[in-house]
Amino acid sequence: MSSKTSAQVIIGGRVYTLSGYEEEEYLQKVATYINGKLEEFKSLEDYPKLSSDMKSTLLELNIADDYFKAKAQAERLEQEIEQKDKEIYDLKHELVSAQIQQENDAKARKELEDENKELLLAKTKMEAALEQSAAIVKEEKN
Repeated sequence: MSSKTSAQVIIGGRVYTLSGYEEEEYLQKVATYINGKLEEFKSLEDYPKLSSDMKSTLLELNIADDYFKAKAQAERLEQEIEQKDKEIYDLKHELVSAQIQQENDAKARKELEDENKELLLAKTKMEAALEQSAAIVKEEKN
């Protein structure tokens, strides 16, 4: 487990010391995010008129909204990853099946080629024997 880190950050123009087990860079990133949200609200027309409690609640609601949207997106991406993993598995299975079929087809082709050679050899021998028999019969007739 990493050691506890402290970092001074500026949020809303005030200096705060944040502590946690994350890197200082991460703590600064969190502060930057919150400052960005505060800047969004400052651009709203009625924001300066709101009470401090209402401003805090508005900030909290917006951060919670961002969190739940990010969480939903992460869940969708996880589902997409699972679906892609399943598709990859299925494609790998199909590839292996196709390779096995290709190997079987090549083996069968080789066996047929060998059988064809044997048949051609047998045909040649039979033709030679037939010619020899025909020659013998022709000689006997003469």
